[in-house]
Amino acid sequence: MKKILVSVCALTAVIACNNKPDGFSLDGTVNGKLENGTKVYLKVANAENQLVDVDTTIIENGKFNFSGPAGLPEIHYIYVDQLRGNIPFIVEKGEIELTFQKDSLTNAQITGTPQNEFFSDFIKGSKALSSREMSINEDMRKASANNDEPTMVSLRDEYFELQEEAKNFELDYVKKNPSSLISVLIIDKVLNTKSMTEEEVKTLYDSLSPEMKKTKPGKNIEEKLNKSKSTSIGSKAPNFSAPTPSGELLALNDAMGKVTIVDFWAAWCKPCRAENPNVVKVYNQYHEKGLNIIGVSLDRKAEDWKKAIADDGLAWNHVSNVQYFDEIAKLYNVDAIPATFILDENGVIIAKNLRGPALEQRIAELLQ
Repeated sequence: MKKILVSVCALTAVIACNNKPDGFSLDGTVNGKLENGTKVYLKVANAENQLVDVDTTIIENGKFNFSGPAGLPEIHYIYVDQLRGNIPFIVEKGEIELTFQKDSLTNAQITGTPQNEFFSDFIKGSKALSSREMSINEDMRKASANNDEPTMVSLRDEYFELQEEAKNFELDYVKKNPSSLISVLIIDKVLNTKSMTEEEVKTLYDSLSPEMKKTKPGKNIEEKLNKSKSTSIGSKAPNFSAPTPSGELLALNDAMGKVTIVDFWAAWCKPCRAENPNVVKVYNQYHEKGLNIIGVSLDRKAEDWKKAIADDGLAWNHVSNVQYFDEIAKLYNVDAIPATFILDENGVIIAKNLRGPALEQRIAELLQ
C-alpha cells in the first residue's frame, strides 16, 4: 500500500532558531557491546544530495562525541561501522544527547536542543500512525487468507480513514509548530506533490515564524511560490519558441487560437499517452470553433517524439528542444507531466491541469 508518512531519513534541510553563541556538542551512548575503537562517522548531504564525511571518531566504552562550530542548523547523519542504517539528527547550537540500541538505530533517542526535540516529537507521532498501518495490513492479510470479505471491506474503510488522519496529522503539526524544521519540510513536500492548491500552501507558509522563512527550505518554498505566480490562473502565459518536428521555430504567440491548450507531454510518459486519445477527441470536436493546441515535448530523443505524434494521431502544433525538462518547462514551473495550461484569446491562463471529462467540459463551456 502507498506510503502515508513522511520519510524522516530524507530530511535534508536547514533551520535557525537557537541563538546560543557556542557551537554544537553531540554525546552519543550505545546500548549493546561494540568493540572499543569502532569508528563512527558524521555525514551531511552535499549540493548533489550525496552523503559526505564531515568528521570521524571512535567508540570507547560505549561512548563517543562529536563537537564543532554550528552555523545554520542542518540535518546530519550518524553511521557506525558494522551496523546497518543511520541516525538522522539536527546539528544546531547547543548540547545534544543521542542514545541508541546497537541493533536498533531507527529507535534512537535524540534530545537536548529545540529542533531535535521537535524532530523527536514528530517521529513519535509518525511511528504511532505507522504502527496502526502495519496492524491494519496484517489484519487485511489474515482476512484475505480466510476469504472474509466483510472484514476486508471494513479494514479498507479503516485504512482510508487512517490516510486522512495521517494527512491531518502533518497539517496540524505545521499549524501548531510554526518554528519547527519539520513544519517547513512538510510544506515543501505538499508543494512538490501538489496535494494542496498553491493558495493553501501559501497560507501555510505565511504561518511560519520569520526564522523558519529564512531557512534553506523556507527560501526554497518562497522561490517556488514566487515562480508559480507567473503561471497562476489569471496570469499572462509566458511566451516561448522552440523547433517543430520539421526544424522550424514556432512561438506560442504564433500558435494561439480563441482558446489554446499548452500541453506538456513526452513519448515516455505513460499517463500522457493514456490521455492523448481524449485530447484528440476534444481537438477534433472544437478545433473549427477556435481551439488550438501546442504540444511541448519533454523527450530526449527526436525520433521517439516524432513517432509518438504519428502513432497517437496528434494533428496539432508541436515543439520541443529535445532536452527533457528544459527551459520551457522551467518557465512554466513544470516538474511533472502531463501538465496543461488553458489560455483565452489574450493568452491569459484560465485553467490548469484538466484531463478527461473535466477538460472536455471546460473547452465546451468556452467555445459552445
